[in-house]
Amino acid sequence: MTPAINLLKKNKCDFKMHKYDHDPACTNYGLEAAQKLGFDENRVYKTLLVELNPKELAVGIIPVNCSMSLKNISSALKVKNAKMADKNEAQKVTGYLLGGISPLGQKKRLRTVIDESAFDFETIYVSGGKRGLDIEVKADDIKKLLSASSYNITA
Repeated sequence: MTPAINLLKKNKCDFKMHKYDHDPACTNYGLEAAQKLGFDENRVYKTLLVELNPKELAVGIIPVNCSMSLKNISSALKVKNAKMADKNEAQKVTGYLLGGISPLGQKKRLRTVIDESAFDFETIYVSGGKRGLDIEVKADDIKKLLSASSYNITA
């Protein structure tokens, strides 16, 4: 069990695990998950970390087939600007490996913004905390568990 799954169980949230064989040569983890599991790319979400000014990390959750708008996430978090976080720093702060960073169960709870498109679906898919594992969960449950906000943060 990963910290993400443990958090969902502890809070009695409904979820389903979906496993697939991760190809070590693949670096587009979210799209790989969508393709291997046969899911609509609009419902599969990736977890991205941004560095805010002053030095603070935050989480953005967006569809795997989109890019994050740094301007929009800055607005959502009410900061002047944001930049993509260093990969090593993201792994260190979350406790997860790149390609398996779940928005749930991170070592330290960071400010989180979920793209508002997530609420168009009954459930969405996010990383379960390791490569080759996605979790199907309600966006509302993620929002509640993380005290997250929702905003259009895609480019």
